[in-house]
Amino acid sequence: MKVTLLPALLLVYPPAFAHHGVASLGAAGLEGPGAPVETSSSATLPEGKWLGYLKVDHAKSKTNLVAPPEGDYNQYWMLGLGYGFKPWLSGYVFQPYNIKKDTPGGLDSKGFTDLSLMGVIGFKYDEGFMLVPARESLDDLMDWHFTAYGGLSLPSGNANHRLDDSSIDPGKSLGFGKSGFSWGLTATRQFSENATAVFEAGQIVFQKYRYDPDPVGGNPGGLTVKFGTETRLNTALSYRLLARPETRFRLDGNAELNFLKLGRDVEDGIGAIATGGEMVYGVLGVRLYQNNMSLGLALKKPIWTDLNEENLQQGAEGREKYRLIATFSTLF
Repeated sequence: MKVTLLPALLLVYPPAFAHHGVASLGAAGLEGPGAPVETSSSATLPEGKWLGYLKVDHAKSKTNLVAPPEGDYNQYWMLGLGYGFKPWLSGYVFQPYNIKKDTPGGLDSKGFTDLSLMGVIGFKYDEGFMLVPARESLDDLMDWHFTAYGGLSLPSGNANHRLDDSSIDPGKSLGFGKSGFSWGLTATRQFSENATAVFEAGQIVFQKYRYDPDPVGGNPGGLTVKFGTETRLNTALSYRLLARPETRFRLDGNAELNFLKLGRDVEDGIGAIATGGEMVYGVLGVRLYQNNMSLGLALKKPIWTDLNEENLQQGAEGREKYRLIATFSTLF
């Protein structure tokens, strides 16, 4: 029997305190492999189909309360649109909106940030590597599936966004000033009717950018910053808990481990103190599918950290109390 994979996008936007945001992509049908919330799965969009989505990531920060004000929470919204050019080739465009909120007395920042583009090529292994075909049987969906993805951000956001005191804080800017570049690989295997394992490796690289003169912030010549490279290694298990084909409903549970290595930021040629490090997040979540729509919910917390000058870092990745993640998507 032949089946068409009816996808629901999984859009992930794990952001850093300062600026960073990446989208990881995936799709899952009412039958076939599951897809987690944070880790990118290896599904592509059907040829000629569009996918729209909305995603929010609310990151509540730990506060030291030694030298307030400090970062209170960050909230990252993302609107996106995807299109299946071929069964094995999908393209996406992302428009983030960030809110960075300090404790009382601090300087908040919010606004649209850099637009980004992403392309995804899907392939599988079945007695040899091949591009993903338009239709696959349920047995074919049990094969190893892979994607290779690459993308870049466009400097559409305001990198020189000034805060209420007229200063420029690169960590609260609304853009990088120059394009950033991302690439990665995913692997997905459905091991049983209900259980799917997913693996991902990816990286984001940023360019050096000189900000406008900022006498208020103590940089009359303008600060030059190169944000540290981000490297991610993710693994996940998705398990189908409930499926009702007659009503086109499916419920999956997800458990994930996300490793993140952040390179140290470089400011005016010198490594910035209290930036960068390594961390592992644990993620527990669910994903509901109804017809051509999907809702994903997850709780994400750091379970191990090794940050540079960790006691001085506040509001950065690895220093959250928790992250609440929700995604909604629809295929049309």
